[in-house]
Amino acid sequence: MLKINSKAPSFTVTSTTKNKYSLKDSIGKYVVLYFYPKDDTPGCTMETNDFNKLLSKFKKLDCEVYGLSKDSLKSHDKFRDKYNIKFDLLSDEEIKVLKKYKVWGKKKFMGREFMGIIRSTYLIDKKGKILKFWENVKVKDHAKEVLKTLQNIVKK
Repeated sequence: MLKINSKAPSFTVTSTTKNKYSLKDSIGKYVVLYFYPKDDTPGCTMETNDFNKLLSKFKKLDCEVYGLSKDSLKSHDKFRDKYNIKFDLLSDEEIKVLKKYKVWGKKKFMGREFMGIIRSTYLIDKKGKILKFWENVKVKDHAKEVLKTLQNIVKK
């Protein structure tokens, strides 16, 4: 993972608003950037829906939420429409951002090893520095934990 207080790696990718999204577009706001393995799978759906339900609370804290995976924009659009997701999903089919954020790695599932996305979340401050990260995220209550962490930071 990347170090706390280090500058979050910059990137530009396609997003579900059909625009390019660059991290620098969010300077001046907090950013939750969560990396998830695959659209419309049980854990990823639960995590995305949880962030979606809490979106207004994140927005009140001047925070944008983005989900990023290597799925195509077409897959993201179907996922977004199916669950009425109100924030952008970002597509990194070339795995460049995933590698920059050190969330692409060896995974084990049912006895076999393969390369994939390690479910992780970064909380980035208004100047583009990493405030906190979560690695090998357990989906249940994760979005609430991220929100609580941000609330505590904003209070200071």
